Amino acid sequence: MRASALIFLAFLAGLVPVQAKQQPVPAPKMPAMSQGAVHAKEVSLVRVNVTGQAFDYFRPWQKKAPFTKRALGAVLPHGHVLVTADLVENENYAELERAESGEKTEAKVLVVDYEANLALLEPTDKKFLDGLEPLQLALDTVVGDRLAAWQLEPSGTLVVTEGLVTTIGVTMYPADVAEFLTYRLSIPMQYRDNSYTVPLVKGQKLAALLLRFDPRTQVMDAIPAPIIQHFLKDAEDAKYEGFPSLGIAFFPTRDPELRKYAGDTDKKGGVYVTAVQPGLPAAKAGLKIGDIITAIGDSNIDENGNYVDPLYGKIAMNNLLGAKAYVGDSLPLHVEREGKPLTLNVKLEHRAAEDYVIPPYNHDEPPGYYVLGGLIFQELSRQYLKEWGPSWQKGAPQDLVYLDRFQSELFPEGKRRVVILSQVLPANSTIGYDDFSYLVVTKVNGKEVKSLGDLAEAVKHPVNGFHVIETQDDPKQLELNAAEVAADADALQKNYGLPALQRLP
Repeated sequence: MRASALIFLAFLAGLVPVQAKQQPVPAPKMPAMSQGAVHAKEVSLVRVNVTGQAFDYFRPWQKKAPFTKRALGAVLPHGHVLVTADLVENENYAELERAESGEKTEAKVLVVDYEANLALLEPTDKKFLDGLEPLQLALDTVVGDRLAAWQLEPSGTLVVTEGLVTTIGVTMYPADVAEFLTYRLSIPMQYRDNSYTVPLVKGQKLAALLLRFDPRTQVMDAIPAPIIQHFLKDAEDAKYEGFPSLGIAFFPTRDPELRKYAGDTDKKGGVYVTAVQPGLPAAKAGLKIGDIITAIGDSNIDENGNYVDPLYGKIAMNNLLGAKAYVGDSLPLHVEREGKPLTLNVKLEHRAAEDYVIPPYNHDEPPGYYVLGGLIFQELSRQYLKEWGPSWQKGAPQDLVYLDRFQSELFPEGKRRVVILSQVLPANSTIGYDDFSYLVVTKVNGKEVKSLGDLAEAVKHPVNGFHVIETQDDPKQLELNAAEVAADADALQKNYGLPALQRLP
């Protein structure tokens, strides 16, 4: 139970995807690639070219080298083009290109949802998409269906690869915030590392977009049409609000002793609540640790946290939020508390990245920093941790990974940031401190630090002529001569080419 209690998801913690109602069928042999004489002008695809620069979290005062990305976009009604969010992340310029003619126009990013990995573009030339039939959504995909991956050759020829839907379940998306409905396919697709926004089509309708693909096993996870539909419906409003969250963690109730401990009756089903995040919808509605959730709306929850979906069969209960509920909806939550039934009315909200103590993503915004006599201070974020690469959970400093992993329990009060001394630039005032890095800062000049703003305010008030920085781990305390720091500031900035000594969030 401890392990699950420590796992907090932005909404309901998900379980292993379960087999859908329609049983998988053996995959027949399929051609590795089928290529017909169909050209881009006959399908609803455009090329999307993106240039941009990512922010450098190791050197937060600068950006990384410029990048270019080239992908496909699915043409939708109302003159919009659907792509994945990772395509337009940190973009400076985006353009659409007609595959059959090479004609181009600038594109505007209308909406981005990094949690669901979806983005919506619009051409500046309103007539640019004329002649391309918009794709409708195929919302009825089940296990055993065949979907066709659409890709374009440089010549504009459409390349079609068929795959079989083997599983429909709920999995974590790349932002590591929430679990959403996911199609899993067996598909022998020609894949490249920079493949973005590969559409999957069923009966000339858009069924899904590529989420991730393993070329070795030829297994693909895809963002399904119900999630796309949710995104598009929300995008129609003046303010995009995102997917709702409850703010809980739970544990299955297969153990009869756990049910007895919770005061449960002989009735089977439901999950045991192990964590309730303060300030989020479940907490506001009165849900408590130890409650057993037995139903959400009209859907009964079994002891594993699944409900019976009319299309998919048994599937994790967080699909009731990810695909079916919207921010602002009121949802009855049926629970048992000490053996007695209780109904709580939950008004759903979205938990934005900035509402976390350690934000899970921070795309398109420069990171804050503060340089004091060569000491570089930053606010800890998952984006910073991901600078260690795809295996950041193993490669990044484990003390910081731990803080990110268990932030909801370590900082239940929320409404703060974790400030770290990330590295030291050699300078006159930092002699002897060169090797210090990745230290959590607790106080500066006797003032508690819960944000870079707190640190910036604290350094205005040296203690007996010194800046005193207190850290959670050794060395516990560092001292800088305040007069020397001030005298060397201009030289420090010039020597290291710093555009400024601070950027506050």
